[in-house]
Amino acid sequence: MRLRRDTLKNPEQELRIFRVRSLVALLLVVTLMGLLMGRLFYLQVVQHEVYTTRSEKNRVRVEPLPPTRGLIHDRNGVLLAENRPTYNLMLIRERVDDLDATLARLETLLDLSEEEAAAFRVRARQRQRPFQPALLMSDLDEEQIARLAVNRHRLPGVEVEAQLLRYYPDAEVMAHALGYVGRINADELKRLDAGRYAGTHFIGKTGVERFYEDELHGQAGLRKVETNARGRVLRELGRTDPVPGKDLTLTLDKELQTLAYELLDGRRGAIVAIAPKSGEILAMVSAPGFDSNQFVTGIDFATYRALQEDLDLPLYNRAIRGHYPPGSTIKPFLALAGLSEGVITPDRTIFDPGYYQLPNDSRRYRNWLRWGHGRVDLERSIAVSNNTYYYTLAHDLGIDRLHENMSALGFGKRVAHDVFGASGGLMPSREWKRGRFNQPWYPGETLSVGIGQGYWQVTPLQLATATAVLANRGQWVKPRLARRIGDEPVPVELPETPPDIVVENDAWWDRIFSGMEKVISGQEGTARRTGQGLEYRMGGKSGTAQVFSLGQDERYNADELAERLRDHALFMAFAPIEDPQIAVSVIVENAGGGSTHAAHLARAMTDAWLLEEEAAPDAEALRETMENDDSSVAGN
Repeated sequence: MRLRRDTLKNPEQELRIFRVRSLVALLLVVTLMGLLMGRLFYLQVVQHEVYTTRSEKNRVRVEPLPPTRGLIHDRNGVLLAENRPTYNLMLIRERVDDLDATLARLETLLDLSEEEAAAFRVRARQRQRPFQPALLMSDLDEEQIARLAVNRHRLPGVEVEAQLLRYYPDAEVMAHALGYVGRINADELKRLDAGRYAGTHFIGKTGVERFYEDELHGQAGLRKVETNARGRVLRELGRTDPVPGKDLTLTLDKELQTLAYELLDGRRGAIVAIAPKSGEILAMVSAPGFDSNQFVTGIDFATYRALQEDLDLPLYNRAIRGHYPPGSTIKPFLALAGLSEGVITPDRTIFDPGYYQLPNDSRRYRNWLRWGHGRVDLERSIAVSNNTYYYTLAHDLGIDRLHENMSALGFGKRVAHDVFGASGGLMPSREWKRGRFNQPWYPGETLSVGIGQGYWQVTPLQLATATAVLANRGQWVKPRLARRIGDEPVPVELPETPPDIVVENDAWWDRIFSGMEKVISGQEGTARRTGQGLEYRMGGKSGTAQVFSLGQDERYNADELAERLRDHALFMAFAPIEDPQIAVSVIVENAGGGSTHAAHLARAMTDAWLLEEEAAPDAEALRETMENDDSSVAGN
């Protein structure tokens, strides 16, 4: 049987196939080797710096070093704002594998409430710069720190960091003046210098803390450390030390500030005291206050809502933002304007029948003493707070000259140097009313302005400032809260200080001061009981600001009104008259007459500043005096 030829081996064909396959395999190997070498070249040469940096970051880490915030002292060196050591819980999101699982584990370990857990998650997801630690929780206690330490291996990216935390020893008394610091929010993060605020989690939010943030904060530093695979620091490779913030010495006197707060005794109101010659604010209190330490670590929602919904508005800074009709406290200022404009002379008198009428107008604008004071000159008009005299004066001056002269004293303006958030109040004018209501100015409105009512609104700080200018005989010294920044004193002569008020005859000051002294020490003075036992010469002026308007023939009866509809009590004063050392303004909301419910407080403030400690009044004794003095002289 013969075999077919095609079933036999063909060496030549097999050799060709082998050669083709070998060539393809060789080309494939060469191609793959080329790709491998190209990739190695790309990684080792082209991307050398990138991967070297990444590798170094796994071993070497740059950590920010936040600066120590500057301390705040009162004028005598008493500490008002300090830094206390505390432990904070930090989170670096880029080092966390599962953020939700990590947060859930932390919430369990720290035993957080639902409200705390919600805030916890918001902070964890708040926008941060890459690898910048986010502050989750402040002021950890020892038990929380221990739990976190035991579970550290289960919490990558979570660190417990020791830092200094702001603390206010006299939080409630100083809350409005000092302000407070709080956590940096997303909007603040966008505008802050990343380098300067690296590692910083708090920033000044209000008051002195806000105004002097740049000086108090300082400059952040950094350190380069070597770490192991778990992120533990092995050694420090280099360091740039942070620059601490500058300490701040304020003009405030802690004891006087505390006295002012105690005098208000929880009632709604404000007291401001200024040293006229230097412009130093000695006390600036708004009551009721609040615990500003709650805002440093983050106030809980329920507490914050309670503060917001409190009818007494503890968060509202009445001393610099409260708008009140000044009432009769402005009569000495109007007398000065009348003398300067030549509308009156010190000896000019008017006859007061108990009311004033505009020409061709049947309406009667009443004096507070309904049967009138009879013949009244400048000094007596201040002493007895005669309305008719100032209706006449306001009408003769007109709103244009009234506005110009009162603006020169700082009314309607922000004049303080470093009081953050201070309001300018309102000094009305024709232009203001036209722009606000699209109405003309009426003569009757000028009369209301003449006794500190109507549209005119002042803050206690403005009233104290104008009183200081009056005490200085027209010399302007801008009010300020800072005495020294670091070792540098804040100058008395500050930029943009208003021009001094110059009068034709210096004796006019004496006549106005004489009238103000008679308010307290004269036989007819509206606050004459306040002057009993006075050891120095003091000038003042009471005021009663209406909360709502009465009809022409209606009489005010506090007993028939709800408490919050009663008049505000005001008083302004300075002492000693011959060498003024302190100017004070007082407002007590819905308390009634200023001569009864505010004058005693002003007297207590001047006594405390001018007299030896043993001679100064006790706040508790003064409250008893006020309670027993409700039958004091009636008047504005």
